[in-house]
Amino acid sequence: MADLDLDALRQQIKEAMVEELMLPQGADEIASDAAIFSPEGLGLDSVDALQLAVALEKRFGLKLADAAAAREVLRSVDTIAAAILAK
Repeated sequence: MADLDLDALRQQIKEAMVEELMLPQGADEIASDAAIFSPEGLGLDSVDALQLAVALEKRFGLKLADAAAAREVLRSVDTIAAAILAK
């Protein structure tokens, strides 16, 4: 997939996160490599993780098989984009 498409996918993921999780920051303020659950990153919690997993399945068809898979995929916008492209 071309870089432009990857950038567009990252933007769609960020917009989905802001919309679904009602984040205080805008999509443009989220770094693609920011840790989603780290206090230094977005600082999301387990409830957010569940909402995010549901949103990713609904919007992108990305199914997270189990908790271990979710931990790997939901590390950052970059890891989510990679999982969507790999499916």
